[in-house]
Formats: sequence, C-alpha cells, structure tokens
Amino acid sequence: MTLPKAKSNGRRHANCAALDCQACEIRPLTFCAGLDNSEIGKLAAIVTRVSLQSQQMLFHEGDSAESVFNLTSGSIKIYKLLPDGRRQITGFLMPGDFLGLAAKSAYSYSAEATTAVEACRFPRSRLDALFGQFPQLEHRLFQIANDELVLAQDQMLLLGRKSAGEKIASFLVRLAERQESRGGEPDHLALTMTRGDIADYLGLTIETVSRTMSQFKKQGLISQKSLTEIELIDRDQMMDRAES
Repeated sequence: MTLPKAKSNGRRHANCAALDCQACEIRPLTFCAGLDNSEIGKLAAIVTRVSLQSQQMLFHEGDSAESVFNLTSGSIKIYKLLPDGRRQITGFLMPGDFLGLAAKSAYSYSAEATTAVEACRFPRSRLDALFGQFPQLEHRLFQIANDELVLAQDQMLLLGRKSAGEKIASFLVRLAERQESRGGEPDHLALTMTRGDIADYLGLTIETVSRTMSQFKKQGLISQKSLTEIELIDRDQMMDRAES
C-alpha cells in the first residue's frame, strides 16, 4: 500500500520540523510527551506528516508494518475483518492516540479515517534507533501497549457481559471522558462515527443502536441535536445505566 504524500509547506529541514513539534497543541497527550524541547528535534527529524480524507485508509490489515503513527487531528476507526466478511471495530481513535504497533511484520488490524485526519508518521527502523538515546520513548511505548491491553479487556467485557442499553451507555460515557481529557466539553459529544460503526463496535445491529438512542432521548438522558451531535443531559444516570 502506498500512503498519501505528506503535505508540503516548503520547510523540509529538521529545525523547522522541530519548531512545529514544539508548538504542537496536543503534545502532552502524544507519544512525544516524554521529550523536552531540547530533545524533540531528534524525533522531529524522522517525522513525516500524513493527511487523509474521510473514509480513506491509513493502512490495511496485513500491510507491512513499516511505520507507526500519532494522530494529531481528526478521528480514525480501527477494525478487523472476520473470515465471513463481517467487520469488528475495535476502537475509535482521537487526537493524541498512537497506532500501528505490531508484534509481527504486518499490521494486525485496518485503520480508516472517519473524518479529515492529520497524523505524524514514524518509520519503525529509525524510531528503534532512537530508543538507546531516549529510553523514555521506549518506556512510553510500553505504556501505550499496556493501555491497549486494558482497553482490549474492557472491550471483551463490553461485548460479552452487558445488555444493549448498558453497552451504549458505556460507549457514551467513555466517549465523554475521552473528550473531556482532551479539553472538550464532556457533555456535548461529537459523533465522528456512523450508527453502523457504533453497532460494529458494540456487537449490535444498527436498528438496536438507533432504538436505544431513541429510548435514552425519551427518558431525558440525552438530547440529540443531529446524527453527529449528542448532549448528555444526565451523566450520572447514564453512568448508572452503564454499570447496571
């Protein structure tokens, strides 16, 4: 697979890239957070930028895992295709999230933009060479891998033990928490994914997702401004629904 070319602004040398990294608004959330301003230039020197439009693939499951990525704007869904052609979405990524870690030589899942996306791309071979100089980067990767394991365990519980209402309540509460951690309004949710995406993430049908959302609206738990904008009216009760 050939990735899209990074946007060019005429500034190709490492010093300009380093200035860009120093000014990055989401840097505290990213893989780069462990480096100070005197160190970030080394990492910036190996970075290229990737721009995607909605529904464009960053990579496919089975592609050679030559790079890892830090999402800097937009949203990406990651998923696996089952042998019978069904799709299981395993996550929705936001700015600051890291993706592309692979235990083998190929990606174990596919990554597709759900909005316009900007991401930093790090070649694995060149990143590996920096670990000896900056061990905090490797430690940060271990943290990310551990976080992914915890999320995978949460997803197993979500799919295996919760009712449809509990699944959707859990999804909305978790989305609010993640949005709040990035400085957004926790009770005004921007849904970058479709109802079909939510269904494939939660192991439900589109009809069940739509029906449950309508029930939440009638019960005064949410206010639905549009298909892509939801307000949590009673977050505490929604959390109770998620745990009941």
